[in-house]
Amino acid sequence: MSSKLMKCAVCGEYTMKDIHCGKKTKNPRPAKYSPEDKYGKYRRIAKKEQGLI
Repeated sequence: MSSKLMKCAVCGEYTMKDIHCGKKTKNPRPAKYSPEDKYGKYRRIAKKEQGLI
C-alpha cells in the first residue's frame, strides 16, 4: 500500500490503495517540469498525433 493519494483509472475516484475497481491506480500528479527536458519535443508530437492538444 502506498502512502500517497492515487486515482482510479476506471471510476476516477481518489484512494490510497494500490488496486481499486480491480485495476492498478495511477498517480494523479503530473511529472515535474524541467526546462532541460530532452524528450519534451517528442511527447508534444505524440500528444498532437493522438489529438490531445
